[in-house]
Amino acid sequence: MLEGEKLYLLPVQGSDTQWYKNVLKDPSIRIDARGEEAEFRAVPVTDAKAVKTVIDKFREKYGAKDVKKYYSKFDVAVVVELD
Repeated sequence: MLEGEKLYLLPVQGSDTQWYKNVLKDPSIRIDARGEEAEFRAVPVTDAKAVKTVIDKFREKYGAKDVKKYYSKFDVAVVVELD
């Protein structure tokens, strides 16, 4: 979810999600959008209050029902600074 210059990512299976585990080992991620590609640094979010803020943003944008449907664990998030 994009908000200003920050991209918030919510791993579908929380800390059990493989790409999240990869971010812990190597925070460099490549994003490809509409044919444009760039490399950024992903920052894991583990503080419960900060994770809840990201979850709330997802619920507000996508609806609580869809977030509940597609996401099974809510213990971590990731933020990427795009500037």
